[in-house]
Amino acid sequence: MDVNQYMITLGQQARAAATAMARASTQDKNKALLAIADAISQQRSDLYQANATDLENGRAKGLDAALLDRLELTDARIDTMIEGLHQVATLPDPVGEITDMKYRPSGIQVGKMRVPLGVIGIIYESRPNVTIEAASLCLKSGNATILRGGSESIASNQMLATCIRTGLAAAGLPETAVQVVETTDRAAVGHLITLPEFVDVIVPRGGKGLIERVSKDARVPVIKHLDGICHVYLDRFADQTKALNIAVNAKTHRYGTCNTMETLLVHQDVANELLPALGEAYTALDVELRGCDRSRDILHGITAATAADWDTEYLAPILSIKIVDSIEAAIEHINRHGSHHTDSIVTENYTLARQFLTEVDSSSVMINASTRFADGFEYGLGAEIGISTDKIHARGPVGLDGLTSQKYVVFGNGEVRK
Repeated sequence: MDVNQYMITLGQQARAAATAMARASTQDKNKALLAIADAISQQRSDLYQANATDLENGRAKGLDAALLDRLELTDARIDTMIEGLHQVATLPDPVGEITDMKYRPSGIQVGKMRVPLGVIGIIYESRPNVTIEAASLCLKSGNATILRGGSESIASNQMLATCIRTGLAAAGLPETAVQVVETTDRAAVGHLITLPEFVDVIVPRGGKGLIERVSKDARVPVIKHLDGICHVYLDRFADQTKALNIAVNAKTHRYGTCNTMETLLVHQDVANELLPALGEAYTALDVELRGCDRSRDILHGITAATAADWDTEYLAPILSIKIVDSIEAAIEHINRHGSHHTDSIVTENYTLARQFLTEVDSSSVMINASTRFADGFEYGLGAEIGISTDKIHARGPVGLDGLTSQKYVVFGNGEVRK
């Protein structure tokens, strides 16, 4: 296969499909989403077989537990994909929405119309459910998309691509509106991110190395996040039950996700009260603890945290713990060592909660909730294309609105400028 020519062909087909998708009706887009959901349900056994092949190959290649967890398709994860498609179908269609209409002194009306971005290239690793999440959001927002999954999930992704084509055809939409790259050749990524004539934006989802490479080499705009170094801060006014439940869930619900807590911050006034119970809970779940000197005085025998630990996304059952003197110290630590992804405070003090919301510079900031809620599905977006830690265009979970732009529209009645 000539990878360069292959990617150009995909780009040409995507650009043509984007024109059709931009004018597609909400009814047709929703019909396609529901038809894809039906196809996944009907092809469930084939999907399991394809995923089993990927898992077997992944183990043979020595993929670690976190990557294998991301790769595996369980009953619950397939059901979530189907539910996500149904949820996206029920969401309001942003395309064509006109807002902020205002009369100007000249007599004209000026407003903004929401429009698709065009062609979106998405590069991701391991998780085959991203194929459906990305396809559904791009489809509903009127975009065409080129999906390049990791080589470790090629069989699962190609099976899902078959389901997507079936759904698009059932709705009378171009099957090339969603194209899943069939080659595992890494050169495909390099070509995809350097096709500005065909691709309008790139969304990388994966490890830091992938995202840094895409950001460095891309010739088209990139919506990205680098790390998921998330924090939970247990304030001096924290409710003990809430603190224990949130701190355990944020770390142990799943280890291999970007919204998993990696560092626990505890106010000095409640450390002696909370840390022993938390240490016991984490130990029971085989979580390795790495602590500052003060936390090690309370949790005897845990590993000493190094400077590098505060800047590490473990994606594993490892947790850093630090005792802080104040909320200001907690905020300073988060803004210095965090990745601007998701951070949470547990407190019953409204003033301090508001201070945390205002001063923590992250795409999601929470009060009395687990960081694991930082997710497009949980936020009611139906699914997400990724979680952006950028500060322009889209920030946080990127749903339908994040996959559209706005253009100015003007309504007149024969006015001319004088």
